[in-house]
Order: sequence, then structure tokens, then C-alpha cells
Amino acid sequence: MSTPVVDRTAPTEHPVLDVLAGRWSPRAYDAENTIDDAKLNAALEAARWSPSAYNLQPWRFIVARRGTALFDQVVSSLVEFNQLWASKASALIVAIAETESEEGKAISHAVYDLGQAVAHFSVQAHHEGLLVHQMSGFDPEVVREFADLSPRFSAITVIAVGEYGDAAGLPEGLQQGETAPRVRRPIDETVILSA
Repeated sequence: MSTPVVDRTAPTEHPVLDVLAGRWSPRAYDAENTIDDAKLNAALEAARWSPSAYNLQPWRFIVARRGTALFDQVVSSLVEFNQLWASKASALIVAIAETESEEGKAISHAVYDLGQAVAHFSVQAHHEGLLVHQMSGFDPEVVREFADLSPRFSAITVIAVGEYGDAAGLPEGLQQGETAPRVRRPIDETVILSA
């Protein structure tokens, strides 16, 4: 099934790339869709090539496809609210920061660099026709346990990936968010100093 046309283009104050203006975070996923590995791999490749301080690349990903035991483990780490909708995604990806080197030296910029990698992933995924929704509502310790992560790695976010589904299938309280106007703080409130 292909992604239905849903125009959620951001009303930007200044022109930006179409892929950026069009990117949004849905909760209605097609529960029958199987992830297209070529598209997923392109998004992971974009993440791989994102910039990082000292080229340390302090990011790792757990890729769990719906229908696998790993997917069920990731779903079990989500808060109940996120389980309601994210379990319909084609894949769930856990984004992990390497916060310490093998030698025990802190990597202070790890979460920042992971964020850049996830941003690259998100933009490429949107370009490929996949929709992405990042979540902070999960238990990192559940992930640590099932993935056997060493203490130097921290699960930071879970990312739902897939094609758009029927918003009518969402719980009533979530349906409105799929079509509500997109808003952001104005640039003049975001830039606190400029000369």
C-alpha cells in the first residue's frame, strides 16, 4: 500500500526545502504495511553520514520490524500512550548514544551528535516516502536489559517508521492531532541574540 497524500506542509516564515517543510510526525500508521528495506536502509545511510565531533559517530540503532520478537520488546519499553499507536508502525528504531569511549572517557557531545544522525534519518526517510515519529515516552532500562547494553551506551529515543494509515483508527483523542494546524514558536522568539 502506498502512503495516502496528506498535505501537512509547514507554514514557514521563510522558504525552506520542500522535504523539511513537508516532514511531520504522524501517529496513524498503516498496520498492514511492511517496511521497504531499501527506503529504510537509505535513511540509515543518511544517519551514518551525519556530522559528528572528531568523527566519533557516537550513535547506534536497534532496528525492530513489526512481527518480530524484537519489535515486541521495543513496544514493551514504551509508555502505554505510545503503545496505543506506535505498535502499528512498520518498524521501531531505538536511537542509542555512546556516552563513553571503550577506554572510559566521557563523550560529552554524544547526545547532540545522535540528534544530528536522527535528524538526517528523518529527512531522508521523509524523502523516501516514509513517515517518522520520535518518542521520549519509553523506559531506557527496559531497552538496556533486552539489548544487553553496556553502561557506556544510553537509549535516548524510540522512532516509529512506516507509511501513513487511517487516522480514524486512532483513539478519539489522537485523531484531531493528525489534522490540527501545525504551529511553531516564531523565529524572533527563538533567536535570542542576533547582530
